[in-house]
Amino acid sequence: MAVDFAGLVERASETTDERELAELRAIADEEVEAAVRSDDFRMRALGYRALGLLRFRQKTELLARGLEDPSPACRGAALISLELLSRDHPREVNAVRPLLHTLANADDNATVRRLALFCLKNGSASRDTLVLLEHIASDDEDPELAAVAGRVVSALKKRAREAESRGSRKSN
Repeated sequence: MAVDFAGLVERASETTDERELAELRAIADEEVEAAVRSDDFRMRALGYRALGLLRFRQKTELLARGLEDPSPACRGAALISLELLSRDHPREVNAVRPLLHTLANADDNATVRRLALFCLKNGSASRDTLVLLEHIASDDEDPELAAVAGRVVSALKKRAREAESRGSRKSN
């Protein structure tokens, strides 16, 4: 690759300056695309990580590919980026909700399952998500995963109540 992609991603992780991030996005545009298409899982994982660190909202469709990657490292990197990109708005999480449900419920890797749960906390409190989270929270086989699911379902319900309360105050 023409630029030191790993160094560029590292710079992105250290900056909070929007102008610098925009410059880094412009430099990394093609490199991110090439990285997520690489045969090397380490390069793909770095590419998926870059999507979140660089706040590449126009490339979020690549995250869906990362969520289905055969490598747990790649799925994890895509989930971390998805969580970063969805902190301000549930759109990104809601767009891949079925994939997140599958990962949270059935992925072979426990870390990937936990990361999927953390992503779901940034989404909307849909009925199917709440049911899944409550099911996982009641599971005795993995107490740590159950605890995470319990915290996420509580946070989603609280946010839904607050939104409902704001809505009812506006209509009065």
